[in-house]
Amino acid sequence: MGHGVITRFNDSLVPLTGAASDTDQILAEIANARIVSIGDGTHGTHEFYRERSELTKQLIARHGVTAVCIEGDWPDAYRVNRFVRGANDDTEAADALAGFSRFPTWMWRNAEVLDFIAWLREYNESARRFGRDVVGFYGLDLYSMYASIDAVLGYLGRVDPAAEVRARDRYGCLEPFAEHPESYGSLVAHGLHPSCRSDVMAQLLDIQRNAARYVRQDGTIAEDEYFYAEQNARIVAGAERYYRAMLDDTVSTWNLRDMHMVDTLHRLMTHLARHGRKHKAVLWAHNSHVGDARATSMVLRHETNVGTLIRDRYGREAASIGMLTYGGTVTAAADWHAPAERKIVHPARTDSYEYFFHERGVPRFWVPLRSHRPAIDGLPEWSRERAIGVVYRPETELQSHYFTANLIRQFDAVYHFDRTRAIEPLERSPQWIAGELPETFPSGE
Repeated sequence: MGHGVITRFNDSLVPLTGAASDTDQILAEIANARIVSIGDGTHGTHEFYRERSELTKQLIARHGVTAVCIEGDWPDAYRVNRFVRGANDDTEAADALAGFSRFPTWMWRNAEVLDFIAWLREYNESARRFGRDVVGFYGLDLYSMYASIDAVLGYLGRVDPAAEVRARDRYGCLEPFAEHPESYGSLVAHGLHPSCRSDVMAQLLDIQRNAARYVRQDGTIAEDEYFYAEQNARIVAGAERYYRAMLDDTVSTWNLRDMHMVDTLHRLMTHLARHGRKHKAVLWAHNSHVGDARATSMVLRHETNVGTLIRDRYGREAASIGMLTYGGTVTAAADWHAPAERKIVHPARTDSYEYFFHERGVPRFWVPLRSHRPAIDGLPEWSRERAIGVVYRPETELQSHYFTANLIRQFDAVYHFDRTRAIEPLERSPQWIAGELPETFPSGE
């Protein structure tokens, strides 16, 4: 839990100058971690994606990371995984990202992710030439129910056509909800459609019972293909439960989702280590997922998250990094399924960590936190912290985008970028193009 030495905040911050050496100190702090979780305070900020990519490149090239895991869907990310390994028909990085077609597309179909996966493909080509481990790209989320159904059917069609027929019949229970899966839970709750739980669980068990026969066919390649298929069957089961729980006040869909992501991560790490060597992973997700929920007001709602579960499972072999901004622009939607816009981020509230960092007068810096626990002199023990996801509602910013946190317990390190700009989507809508920053920046509260 750190050294127990009280350090002054201004003495602990590390300015970012743009030099290659900027990452040296933080890499020294996190190099031995098996899981490095790198968060973002928004899902649409250029600087967050850029710094996260640069840190990840260094962890791959210098510290043996072999898996990049994202808050994204398994089948969409697996298409990227095949691209960076040179194992599919996509010839360009933009083509490999085409699977991310579900809202919010800009979260992964953006210029920074495009550059990163192009770099990762080149890295893997070099790694193969020199006999080093190649690096995979994986999604941990559970929203891909129908893409995962298609993947399971496609796999079984190749290895066991009779099992495909059984799977198609079982998954037929969910077929009416392909356009609006959230309506499934509502109809089940009101007794207007039977629960599909037994069908999806039967299909998962069917695949697991036949695992040895499927894998026996083709060694390592078959192991990877089976793991991919079984995980898709797990996603269908998890998504069915998630959508069914949406109207159940006794079940937290937030907890279901984060527990699914950590379970997927753990299964992936076990799969990668099946031939005896431990692997390291980087996780990209929102701050609200990777920071420890026990150090935030989430705990009052009995919510856990990825950060809490990873710390509990991996202990000091886990490291978490948060990223914050005071103001600027962000790519976000006005509502769920609405077009991406380039929106103005209001200057942070005066009772927030972001404002405290802004007052230091250093445009870009990071702060080690774990090594300074239990406290840094001058850093508020508890303060507000801002969270902007794929939807940004500045008109209700306090209620919609702030929560209370103890930063030094929430993360092991935090980055602050005082003024930031919106991430550039690969497809720029008219709303995004029109979203220019005005000459007069709005004043803070």
